[in-house]
Amino acid sequence: MGAGLFWGAFLLLMGIALVVKVVFNLDFPVFKVVLGVFLVLLGIRLLFGKFMWPSHNFEPEETIFNEKTYDRPESGKEYTVLFGKGVYDFTDVDLSGGSFRTKISTVFGGSQIIISRDMPVRIKADAVFAGAELPDGNTAVFGSAVYQSDSWSPDTSNLDIKVDVVFGGVQVIRR
Repeated sequence: MGAGLFWGAFLLLMGIALVVKVVFNLDFPVFKVVLGVFLVLLGIRLLFGKFMWPSHNFEPEETIFNEKTYDRPESGKEYTVLFGKGVYDFTDVDLSGGSFRTKISTVFGGSQIIISRDMPVRIKADAVFAGAELPDGNTAVFGSAVYQSDSWSPDTSNLDIKVDVVFGGVQVIRR
């Protein structure tokens, strides 16, 4: 059962419950029931591990209910962290072939991004009820923040990272 199927079924059941409540004028707490079912399913997943949600259904760029380290992320890829932790090491990125662009999305989890001090880097972070801590001390909690290294120039090859974080945390570290 993939993440799209899980969230699709969850939203479908929530919609049906709302329609039944409005059409038949039944008085029951829809949101409490849906939240309860979600927490029960989450608890079963945590207790039984891969039995309920096998990790082989996920793409290599997805970190869901898990922890992964990416020593050599690939350009043009989109990485996702959902209820987990992802560590992305960009210190060995080769910019001789042109700019390196990637996107990292974190939802209900944490991500750590490691960049080189002398590499030209631009990071644009968008956060919603979350924290994105950039190397220059800027943070985004609800909104956007941009970091550009001193060596960054739009005319040269550079590392360009787009970060989206919702109900989670992202920390960018320079080494």
